Amino acid sequence: MELLLQQVVIGLTNGMVFALIALGYTMVYGILELINFAHGDLFMLAAFFALTLIGALGVDAMAGPGLYFALFGVVAATAVFAGGLNWTVDRVVYRRLRGARKLAPLVSAIGVSFIFQNIGLFWGGAPMEVFGGGTAAAAPKAFPDLLPTDNLFGLGGLHFTLKDLVVVVSSVVVMSVLFGLVRYTRLGKAMRATAQNPVAARLMGIDVDRIIGATFLIGGALAGFAAVIYGLYINTIHYQIGYQNGLYAFTAAVLGGIGSIPGAVLGGLVIGVVRAISDQAIGAEWQPAVLFSILIVILVFRPTGLLGSTAREKV
Repeated sequence: MELLLQQVVIGLTNGMVFALIALGYTMVYGILELINFAHGDLFMLAAFFALTLIGALGVDAMAGPGLYFALFGVVAATAVFAGGLNWTVDRVVYRRLRGARKLAPLVSAIGVSFIFQNIGLFWGGAPMEVFGGGTAAAAPKAFPDLLPTDNLFGLGGLHFTLKDLVVVVSSVVVMSVLFGLVRYTRLGKAMRATAQNPVAARLMGIDVDRIIGATFLIGGALAGFAAVIYGLYINTIHYQIGYQNGLYAFTAAVLGGIGSIPGAVLGGLVIGVVRAISDQAIGAEWQPAVLFSILIVILVFRPTGLLGSTAREKV
């Protein structure tokens, strides 16, 4: 029983990261009905950016309050970087394809994903100590372990550390702020109106392109935040983490009901827990088969996902 609880704790913590990435997928889909396959690799570039800042500023050598102020700065800068990059991609690529057939922006998103992945491979060869001196660009990079790992459950067999608590609490806070922004602010109302009917939104005076750009900006910032949390929690990054974690996050978004913010969070938690339990019970090599089998079964009986709706009003 204790082992099962431990796997649930691990799964919920990992699921928070998947949920943060999944929110980026679901927000963009809710407005554009576009599956932004470049989102996972945006998350990867944000992780590389965070590691670059940590190495350049010497954050790994800090301690005490100075360390936490520096980490807050890294989180903020990474969120700005990822949000700005995501907004730029929309401005340069996707906006020009608004009126095209849906296949065109989809293929473009795949192309942007490959570009990002190759930028990450190039970035991994940066001549910095945190990147191993740039001698092995494709090799995994060690992300400094900067969060405390004291077990909050004392000497018992169940481990829930301060690091786990930081991941969970910070993720819940960010998700709550996002939900409040979408539900109660003027920008959020404009997002929901654009998601429901872009033409009617334009007739009501809403600048649809600006709202879409804001959605990409917020989704990118969430990916940047998730990248720092992932690096601090897992302590290893490489140029392919975007593909792997993006796939899990996309699966979480579909499982919860793509276009639904609560669905993305629920899907991320479910994926995290199932992944952790299957790793322990039958082995990590069966993980993808288990996850996608569950996804297929749920979509067969509920095609819109756990919390999805057949209406277009998602976001």
